[in-house]
Amino acid sequence: MSWREAWTNVAFRSRLLLGIGVMGLLAFFLPVFFAEIEQRDGLMLNDELLNLIPSYDVSLVIFIVLYGGILWLIRDVVKNPLTFLMVLWAYIFLCVCRIVTISLVPLNPPAGLVEMWDPMSIFFYHTKMITKDLFFSGHTSILFLLALCQHNTQRKLRGFVLVFLMAILLLIQHVHYTIDILAAPVFTALLWYLIKVPGMQLSLSNFKTVTGSRSIE
Repeated sequence: MSWREAWTNVAFRSRLLLGIGVMGLLAFFLPVFFAEIEQRDGLMLNDELLNLIPSYDVSLVIFIVLYGGILWLIRDVVKNPLTFLMVLWAYIFLCVCRIVTISLVPLNPPAGLVEMWDPMSIFFYHTKMITKDLFFSGHTSILFLLALCQHNTQRKLRGFVLVFLMAILLLIQHVHYTIDILAAPVFTALLWYLIKVPGMQLSLSNFKTVTGSRSIE
């Protein structure tokens, strides 16, 4: 199914435009939200695994793995309109889920945190560094989401390797607790498979494609 064919479907077009609109609202809200959580006090966890890992600045490697991984993994996503739409809404729900969990679980950053260089944070969130967006890890979850949606098994496995590498790098940088990283794939997988449940696949009428072994109509 090509993008031209998908665009002619009213249900697809409306859900795509709505998703883009919601992402726009999140882009305005998230900087305000992160600025607020940076002002609050939270708990500092005693992370036994993190205590064993010396902290180093691996910001550049994190930047390359994150944004290079996103660009590489998203290549196949944009080829399939329905997959792209599902990923868009899964990411929206992921952002909302992180807002809820971060609000409910106030944490101070781990001991030994090394300031992480990320020019994209300055551009999108208007701050040099966000340290209290901890539970759960956004870096890990976005890569895991893109890995999950790959149709090619080899690309999926390589995506999971990127997720594992990102987890190690975040621990070395001490920007997340172990629980933040372990929880990210759990929440992401739950949201992704809820999106894929029959009857919840965005209710696209008269739009036929294949995801796995099922056809969507």
